[in-house]
Amino acid sequence: MEKGSKREGGEGPQASAAPPLPPPLHSIGKDPSHTLTPKTDALPLGYTPYGRVPPFAAMDPTRAFLKDVKRIIIKVGTAVVTRTDGRLALGRIGALCEQIKELNSCGFEVILVTSGAVGVGRQRLRYRKLINSSFADLQKPQVELDGKACAAVGQSGLMALYDALFSQLDVASSQLLVTDNDFRDSDFRTQLTETVNSLLALKVIPVFNENDAISTRKAPYEDSSGIFWDNDSLAALLALELKADLLVLLSDVEGLYSGPPGERDSRIIHTYVKEKHQGEITFGDKSRVGRGGMTAKVKAAVYAASAGTPVVITSGFATDNIIKVLQGERVGTLFHRDAHLWVLSKEVGAREMAVSARECSRRLQSLSSNDRRKILLAIADALEANENLIKIENEADVVAAQQAAYDKSLISRLTLKPGKISSLSNSIRILANMEEPIGQVLKRTELADGLILEKTSCPLGVLLIVFESRPDALVQIASLAVRSGNGLLLKGGKEAMRSNAILHKVITGAIPSSVGEKLIGLVTSRDEISDLLKLDDVIDLVIPRGSNKLVTLIKESTKIPVLGHADGICHVYIDKSANMDMAKGIVADAKLDYPAACNAMETLLVHEHLLKTEELNDLIVALRGEGVVLYGGPRASTELKIPAAHSLHHEYNSLACTIEIVDDVFAAIDHIHRHGSAHTDCIVADDQEVAQIFLNQVDSAAVFHNASTRFCDGARFGLGAEVGISTSRIHARGPVGVEGLLTTRWILRGSGQVVDGDKGVVYTHKNLTL
Repeated sequence: MEKGSKREGGEGPQASAAPPLPPPLHSIGKDPSHTLTPKTDALPLGYTPYGRVPPFAAMDPTRAFLKDVKRIIIKVGTAVVTRTDGRLALGRIGALCEQIKELNSCGFEVILVTSGAVGVGRQRLRYRKLINSSFADLQKPQVELDGKACAAVGQSGLMALYDALFSQLDVASSQLLVTDNDFRDSDFRTQLTETVNSLLALKVIPVFNENDAISTRKAPYEDSSGIFWDNDSLAALLALELKADLLVLLSDVEGLYSGPPGERDSRIIHTYVKEKHQGEITFGDKSRVGRGGMTAKVKAAVYAASAGTPVVITSGFATDNIIKVLQGERVGTLFHRDAHLWVLSKEVGAREMAVSARECSRRLQSLSSNDRRKILLAIADALEANENLIKIENEADVVAAQQAAYDKSLISRLTLKPGKISSLSNSIRILANMEEPIGQVLKRTELADGLILEKTSCPLGVLLIVFESRPDALVQIASLAVRSGNGLLLKGGKEAMRSNAILHKVITGAIPSSVGEKLIGLVTSRDEISDLLKLDDVIDLVIPRGSNKLVTLIKESTKIPVLGHADGICHVYIDKSANMDMAKGIVADAKLDYPAACNAMETLLVHEHLLKTEELNDLIVALRGEGVVLYGGPRASTELKIPAAHSLHHEYNSLACTIEIVDDVFAAIDHIHRHGSAHTDCIVADDQEVAQIFLNQVDSAAVFHNASTRFCDGARFGLGAEVGISTSRIHARGPVGVEGLLTTRWILRGSGQVVDGDKGVVYTHKNLTL
């Protein structure tokens, strides 16, 4: 279930207004006091009825039609209005009513279709039967309660609750009970439309429900004579009958998935295309309480959308999903009669982006080494020339992230600190002046007389880099791609949208037309990533830079090779032979220099002989004095009287770390192998034999002796820059610079030789000097 769909049970509704933020780039010049009204004055980008949302919550292009929505039908299912025990979910119903109130007050015409009467009635009747039954009665087999009686009893209670909640919000509501037979009468349809229009003109909320108590429908599902067969199909019928602009079907899951939502391989489908998805979707069980479930919702949604009313299926467990839908966010699953055009266009667009990057990379490779060097120097100059503009866009991203209450570690990575652009530009110049990496002869062999084989370096092809938070990563990755002759597709986090956009514009503007600015493509929509990950025929390597969740998700979603690291759980082990003054300096630097970095120390391992020493106590006091929060492993939490760490495999990315006591170097190595992430690990020791054991046996990408883990960095290693740090054991490992973005080709030069069963070839396999 996606963020925002956490189940609220019976808790009361909550809604809070986001504080005002700087206007988005595309809305500069608009009145920031703009108020929300539908149709003629639709939802301005960056606003909701609850207040302004961060500027990176931009409307998805496929949902731009929502700006013209005025009349909305919202259908809420039994699984949303009731809890698992059958009682009403007051918190969810309250949040629903609050959203409807906000929309109503802003001029939207809202019609509610609600299920739940049968469930509420069954709960009430079971309770009445229980208190009126003797013990002997309860021992007898229990007869299932009549559904029509349950509907009759539950309807009044359900409507009483809606009436009470809407009254508290100063909103009037009305009840309209219908059956399928009613709609066979054309006069009824006309009268229904006139009544609903009158109610909406008076800003009254019409609340519809199927009158199950007197329905003549023979089957619980669709039958040959039925006009509708549940409240989902009723909502779809009303959407067309009442000419609604949008139908929202609220479910107990975030939307339509490719399979049962609980299964590992199931993925949410944000835009449904019948021709594409009909055969690949596997439905799970029907609703736990209602007649429908997702099968019924999809059937109703396809029916309404094909007739002209767009539909969104989304979670009713979130407190603001209806607002998010109208804001244009990619919430839930959209059904639209033109969806097949959008999706096909988008898939073609993803392929075109990748193909263009490959074509441009081949033109780049055809240039001389000096011409490629000049491109890098032009990029460095362009970054410095546009430093003020870059700073303005980055500061807007930082403000938005702060007001969205993002983690401090993320905000730290997002911020381009003073001097950062100059530092990046200088790194690019260093990269430009490095030895030419493309076409280097790595090995030369004489296979036979007059037959020379060369192993040479060449670009990988097209790289897809998905990264979070750090806009400076875009600059490093782009410069490495140019230096290594690769095409590049970049997808940054939405929190850095403005920073990434301006950096991409500046960098591609410095690329000559003879190569083409499409050498580096910027992916702006999360939805495009899923399409790009399918292009294993045109994308050669994916490098994710971000959380464990991001890396895992990408690895599970593509056939393209993936290079990167999931966690940066770096250890510093202080041996009993360590110089403690040196140890203090290394630990302080590894933890304090840049706590949000992936090469910062997250776990401090201490030899047990140091446990009661004044030096260890001084080290702990020094860390606490710098604001570091300490958590202990099983031994350290007891011995040092500090809170226990909830996990020994944890990356804090902040001023916090875990301490554990170990018996010796072998116990330290074992701890690192069990709880580390194979990123960077360090030993502080004067005993050279112990240090060598650590260096030989710790199986991490980088292993240090008497040096801070913060040295694990492409620039510090002399690579010029890095595209990331890899903990993979195939291809590049550790900081990945230019060499990690190259592969090899074999070039054979002969003079007419043929194999001919190897009869006429005398192999020498002689190594030649380079």
